[in-house]
Amino acid sequence: QLQASGGGLVQAGGSLKLSCAASGYIFEDHAICWFRRAPGKELEGVSCINTNDGDAYYVDAVKGRSTISSDIARNTVHLLMSRLTPEDTALYYCASVRAYDFIPFDVSNMEYWGRGTQVTVSS
Repeated sequence: QLQASGGGLVQAGGSLKLSCAASGYIFEDHAICWFRRAPGKELEGVSCINTNDGDAYYVDAVKGRSTISSDIARNTVHLLMSRLTPEDTALYYCASVRAYDFIPFDVSNMEYWGRGTQVTVSS
């Protein structure tokens, strides 16, 4: 199971740190991605990390203002997002897949999904 947390209401320009914790398996040898669904829009990728090599991936919309990191000892992945804008308002989900199957931001490729955590950015 995956549990996403850390969402909330924040003013534009602020920051949030989202966390994705796993239970029942370990994150080692997995890739973990964050996706989001904004109102009226399709699910889109945000960021991924491959825990095997630490490679991080970001979509252009968040690149340069987001940092994804993994804490294998705590079986947790964090996504720090800064300089938030109302366009970042969405329900954020984390998902995981075994590293050898990992295709960045491929929704159909992900194996496990957590429930979303809502991020709302006010202008």
